[in-house]
Amino acid sequence: MHHPGPPRVTTVGRPVELAPRAPERDATYRWRVLDAPAESAATVGSGPVVHLSPDVPGTYRLELDAPDGRHEQTVRAFPDDRRPATMAVPAAALEPASPDEVSVIGPFNDRLVGRDRPRRVGDDYVLNVDLPPGTHPFGFAPHDDLAEQVRGDVEVPGPGRPRVRLDGRVGQENSDELVVVADAEPAPDAGEATLAVEFLFDGRDALEPGDCEVGGDSLRVPVETLRGFDSSEPVRVHAVAVQTTTESSESGESSVRHSVLDTLVVDPDVVGDEPGSGLAVSRPGDAPEWAHHATVYEVFVRSFVGETPDPTFDELARRVPYLESLGVDCLWLTPILESHTTHGYHVTDYFETASDLGSREDFEALVDRCHDAGIRVVFDLVINHTSRDHPAFQFHSTGVPGYENHYARVPEREDPSDVDWGGPGAAEHYFNWTRIPNLNYDSPAVRSWMLDVVTEWATVVDGFRCDVAWGVPHGFWKEVRERVKADDPEFLLLDETIPRDPAYHETEFDAHYDTTLYGALREVGAGEKPATAVLDAVADARWHGFPDDAVQLRYIENHDEERYRSAVGDDALRAAAAATFTLPGAPMIYYGQETGVEAQRGTMRWHDADADLVDFHRRLSRLRDAHEALRVGNVEPVSASVAPAGDDGVESDRVVAFARDDGTDRLVVVLNFAGAPTTVELGAETAETDLLTGERVGASGAAAGDGGVRVTVADAVVLRAVGDSSH
Repeated sequence: MHHPGPPRVTTVGRPVELAPRAPERDATYRWRVLDAPAESAATVGSGPVVHLSPDVPGTYRLELDAPDGRHEQTVRAFPDDRRPATMAVPAAALEPASPDEVSVIGPFNDRLVGRDRPRRVGDDYVLNVDLPPGTHPFGFAPHDDLAEQVRGDVEVPGPGRPRVRLDGRVGQENSDELVVVADAEPAPDAGEATLAVEFLFDGRDALEPGDCEVGGDSLRVPVETLRGFDSSEPVRVHAVAVQTTTESSESGESSVRHSVLDTLVVDPDVVGDEPGSGLAVSRPGDAPEWAHHATVYEVFVRSFVGETPDPTFDELARRVPYLESLGVDCLWLTPILESHTTHGYHVTDYFETASDLGSREDFEALVDRCHDAGIRVVFDLVINHTSRDHPAFQFHSTGVPGYENHYARVPEREDPSDVDWGGPGAAEHYFNWTRIPNLNYDSPAVRSWMLDVVTEWATVVDGFRCDVAWGVPHGFWKEVRERVKADDPEFLLLDETIPRDPAYHETEFDAHYDTTLYGALREVGAGEKPATAVLDAVADARWHGFPDDAVQLRYIENHDEERYRSAVGDDALRAAAAATFTLPGAPMIYYGQETGVEAQRGTMRWHDADADLVDFHRRLSRLRDAHEALRVGNVEPVSASVAPAGDDGVESDRVVAFARDDGTDRLVVVLNFAGAPTTVELGAETAETDLLTGERVGASGAAAGDGGVRVTVADAVVLRAVGDSSH
């Protein structure tokens, strides 16, 4: 079916891409706006993929005329939540480059070099933009040279986003009804916010507003009505939370922010948990249970097996016992498709494995070997761009019929590269990545091609890590999710979106790079922030509106970043690694993090591995597996003070303590980022044995005031709470 999918939510001024699903390359598709707010002048283009840019708040209904009939799509637009912001850098830091020789890049413009240029205001180069509340990073690149860019960030005031969760039950209170309840909550800093819930309906099924009784945060529909629908198509219920806050009593202006959409699927043709209901209710946006506590290990495939062996699938398979010893649950392999590059991200063939790594059969044997060890395999899916040496781009550049729309183009004036591109304008690319032009997802042929790629590999592996996920349209990722989850609900989808964005959790991805904790651990390690910043980073997901079910990938380094020890030194490395294993989320080890590799993509240290550091990571993994509280427990700050720095202590802001509590067990974690042992006085009563080492860590005169204890902490300790601090 070509129906474009679920209803979409956005704000005024933020375009929404709309496209037919399962597109036929040569078919005709036409869009039109059926209904819009009275004041709206919004229109859509004539192509098969269109972009609606709402100009006033309200509901927009659109119709897609496709080969299989006409389909309706709803777009709900809320008021614009962006505010004027100013990005500024001292002119002296950029000169002699003039303003028209400086590019300003950041997430706000998809890192497109040459698109936005500043103007001079006094002693600064300035760019004015509209941005939503939050912290927004940017860079000013003189002469369009990203290596010389001056970085900064701008803080936009305003509350975070609300959240909503849908749950459905059948036959409650002697009623033969499906009752859907929306549990909405405002952002933690929303104050006296007004919170409302809106239910949205899906054009793919027969459920209409008239079939339901909606009251506040609940929706009711008779089971008999649901059973009367076409059983080949499940019924979907969507909801969005809307938070309204007053800016100030003087201005009377209000701020409106909406949640990501949550969804329930009701299948009348499948027997559910409710006796006799004949209905199955599911939450399609939830991550698989295994992903919430998986230990992930990333392998840079051509650097892992050692100094002399050829990096092949066979050699990787021979090293699976090492991954087993680390307690790895999920292996993420950097790209393994044909690429002719060491890193593999410049793909030249999406349907063949890289010839130097081995055949497809060899790769499948590696996956089987991992499965035998209880390890799932995640495939690096690179579909934002191809290599410019891919035949498709070569055909595109030389005018071969059928390839003219395969790649995105920009006006020549927006391309600061020195590449003499074939064809009109220039090939669009992010950053300075001139060797990997962006695919054009406004082309049905490209969407069909990339869906074939997804189908090709989804049956072989257990998940996709999606490279440059922020460059691929939301609508496409929603289609990908429905496809892979229909065959394997346990399939994992991990997005590379930097900084993380909850919009990609809206029935798109299960897991997300925790860019906030990553940055905080770097800043804490460098002494730029207090150790308590790690707890602020964990709370940050709630402020942004991530649902509790969203899996956060906790990491201190990866293949795109400088090694932690190289960036901030060895002192804080163990505490930082321990943070990823003792906070909620999925901890990730980047190969060599645990053996002492210093180069970003350097050869794995085997014969000269830091054995103590390997053992430390092994103990972290085992401890997390052994204690459910470390996987699912709540996080609560615990007061911690240290001996004065002049008395064999460290600066107090280098230490943080917190409890993990699952309602049955309570553990207290203490992290010391200073790199030197110190005595810490805890505001909680604990046992004196460190669960991480099995050693006694109680300091002399271990009892502290107010029922706490004193413990000696070199890098990380984990203690069981006792007395009034325990259960």
